[in-house]
Amino acid sequence: MHPGQMHRALFLDRDGTVIEDRGYMRAAEDVVLLPGAAEVLTKLAQEGWKLIVISNQSGVGRGIISRSEMQAVQTRFLEVATAAGIQITGSYFCPHTPGDNCICRKPSPWLLQEAAKDHNIDLNASFMIGDRNSDIFCGKNAGCATIWLRNLMFSVEPNLPTHTAANWQEIERLISGAR
Repeated sequence: MHPGQMHRALFLDRDGTVIEDRGYMRAAEDVVLLPGAAEVLTKLAQEGWKLIVISNQSGVGRGIISRSEMQAVQTRFLEVATAAGIQITGSYFCPHTPGDNCICRKPSPWLLQEAAKDHNIDLNASFMIGDRNSDIFCGKNAGCATIWLRNLMFSVEPNLPTHTAANWQEIERLISGAR
C-alpha cells in the first residue's frame, strides 16, 4: 500500500444492519450478529474493503442509556466481531438527539467525512450500508453508493438507495461486483 493511496470502505450502520436491533441497547449480552454478516464482512475485508461503523446512539442524548452502557455494548460488539473474524477499522458515533441539531447525526455525512480523513478513504468508491432512511441519506450526502438492508421495521423512500438487499448474501453479490 502506497502512503497516499486511497482506500475503499464499507460504512456500516450497526444496530439492525450488522447486529440485531434491540432498541436502545444497554446490555452487552444483547449483541447478536445478523445471519451472514460475519462471513460476508470477513470476505469483503479480505478483498480490501475497510469496515467502518457509523451509528446514531440517541439513547444517550435522551437519557435512556448512559455513555458507559453505550461503550459496554460497543466493546462487546467489537469482541463478537473480532471472534467472528470481522476486523472493524473504526467506529464513529453520534450520541445526540434529533432536536440537538448537531453536525454528526445521520443523515449528515459528517461522521463519514471524519472517517475518510482518518483512514484515507475515497468516499466515491465506498458504500454506506444501513437499514433506514437516515443511513441511505447519509451515504448519498457523502457521495457513497448505498445499500438498504430491507427489514420489516423501517422502509426507505422508493428509488432512494443505489441498491436494495434482503440479506448479507445479496450485499456480498452487490459489492463483490463493484471492483
